[in-house]
Amino acid sequence: MRMVLEPIFERDFAEQSYGFRPRRGCKDALRRVDDLLKQGYTWVVDADIKSYFDTISHDKLIGLVSTKVSDGRIITLIEQYLKQEVMGTVEQWTPEEGTPQGAVISPLLSNIYLDPLDYYMADKGIEMVRYADDFVILSRSEKEALKALERVTRWIREAELELHPEKTRIVNAIQAGGFDFLGYHFERGLRWPSRRSANKFREAIRSKTKRTNGHRMERIIWDINRSTKGWFEYFKHSHKSTFPYFDGWIRMRLRSILRKRQRRTGVGRGFDHLRWPNAHFAELGLFSMVTAHVEACQSSRR
Repeated sequence: MRMVLEPIFERDFAEQSYGFRPRRGCKDALRRVDDLLKQGYTWVVDADIKSYFDTISHDKLIGLVSTKVSDGRIITLIEQYLKQEVMGTVEQWTPEEGTPQGAVISPLLSNIYLDPLDYYMADKGIEMVRYADDFVILSRSEKEALKALERVTRWIREAELELHPEKTRIVNAIQAGGFDFLGYHFERGLRWPSRRSANKFREAIRSKTKRTNGHRMERIIWDINRSTKGWFEYFKHSHKSTFPYFDGWIRMRLRSILRKRQRRTGVGRGFDHLRWPNAHFAELGLFSMVTAHVEACQSSRR
């Protein structure tokens, strides 16, 4: 179904939509946000649609699909898909709105539902960057941002959706506080991993560096590198001050394992830096985000 419908709608999707589309992704959306900030669009409407995938109107969605799909069999199949009964923990129930998250076709249907919003904002001359249901609106002044928020609120209400009252706000990106978008935090002309992204990364590393880990250190480092390399590849555009902390924190976790093996308590600290210097872990193959960032910057300059 997705393979049939996607080419029909993809050719007309708006430029400012980046989520779940061929040859587009998070980095493209982040690059556009960064470009707009540098152009002076520093007043940002940080918006959040409350329970978006669970509250999409079936009738409105079918109406949007029907504008380009006339085959009644396809429309009926989509309707059956949307209203398919769900096995709950207590009882079986039939959804009256929303599209099930995780289904292959749900991202496409969600883009179809919000595509009119993309064109509406573009027609009003408003700069919006959207990735599925996650979007930000960038303006040159607070007055423009307030007007943009008013317009998007009205559209969202007419679409039978709701902006989250606590998570939707207007911020000045050149002042303290900033905003989060697709895992990054933007503030005062800089960007770094959001608190949520950093916490999620630390949790992944903690699970691999428990002091009771009985694997050889080379095996532990190999497992860590699988996480750090992928994480760095996404967040390598962060400010350079991001990476020394994470490199040092990972080495502290490894030193704590070595302390445990010597029947000593506590985390790696003090003279542990002399017993197992940074070079020791580098020789064992530990990936350094600081080194990788320097190399990435040099490659970018070339």
